[in-house]
Amino acid sequence: MSGVLVVLEARAGRIARTSWEALTAARLLGAPVTAAVVGAETEALAAEAARRGAERVLRVEHALLAPYTADSFTCTLEQLIHAQEPEFVVFAHTYQVRDFAPALAVRFGRMLVGDVVGIEEGPVFARQVLQGRMIARYRVKCGGPHFVSVQAGAFAAAGESGATAPIETFVPQIAAEQIRTKPGEPFRAAAGAVDLASAQRIVSVGRGIQGKENLPLIQELAAAMNAELAASRPVCDAGWVAHERQVGSSGQTVAPRLYLALGISGAIQHLVGMKGSACIVAVNKDPDAPIFEVADYGIVGDLLEVVPALTEAVKATDT
Repeated sequence: MSGVLVVLEARAGRIARTSWEALTAARLLGAPVTAAVVGAETEALAAEAARRGAERVLRVEHALLAPYTADSFTCTLEQLIHAQEPEFVVFAHTYQVRDFAPALAVRFGRMLVGDVVGIEEGPVFARQVLQGRMIARYRVKCGGPHFVSVQAGAFAAAGESGATAPIETFVPQIAAEQIRTKPGEPFRAAAGAVDLASAQRIVSVGRGIQGKENLPLIQELAAAMNAELAASRPVCDAGWVAHERQVGSSGQTVAPRLYLALGISGAIQHLVGMKGSACIVAVNKDPDAPIFEVADYGIVGDLLEVVPALTEAVKATDT
């Protein structure tokens, strides 16, 4: 067995950003990467995948692959893995993957190492345990295939490579009677729901805001920066910011280009949700706040004094 197979997931006719992050993770395994797109019609998806740096792309097509069912995907990918014989199979750690990937791994007598946040030489797969308080490391000791899913935001999304990979087609053998479930209507997020994982700039606020009446200061800064507003759990629990904007172990995991942490002390539950950000800027009155340990830039000061100055500076750059 050799090589890495990364299974890409599509949403609303496009490859999800988390799948491009999985592609980046797959490259770290040091072997040629094959990207697979799975569905009833995959031509456009395959063309998109071919520009992202994989050595080749597989169009895995069958009429029974739409809509998604765990049975059809498990059956299909089992056949694909037998045909391709990869050493590693990599997914994004999504709800869909959690639905079928454990069953797929069991068919090969393997386990799924899920929610991986780092890949080290060996390879060794790192994942958070005990709500991010500890990092567990897993080393494979037997032959492949090995199954891995990677946490959203833990790896940078693969960009376009400037080259186009060759595209091949794989047609699985599936019978309608193998599909034991009938999917219902797909879940739709409430109107106005925000996907912080896709944001490139985030302004996040913690208890240092002192009260809801001070939130407009933060909102003004976020608007000036064209950034999404986010918050730590205490702020969301207090009802000052909607829970859908919570970052941390019990909220969303994000990895924007810029994460501005205002009045956030840096509890481990919050850090696990944002420490993958490309640039972290922290503002806190406490010079010993844990947030400064992960920050690229830090300001020791009262956010109620610092934020208005930041807002004016940002606005001045647009004039």
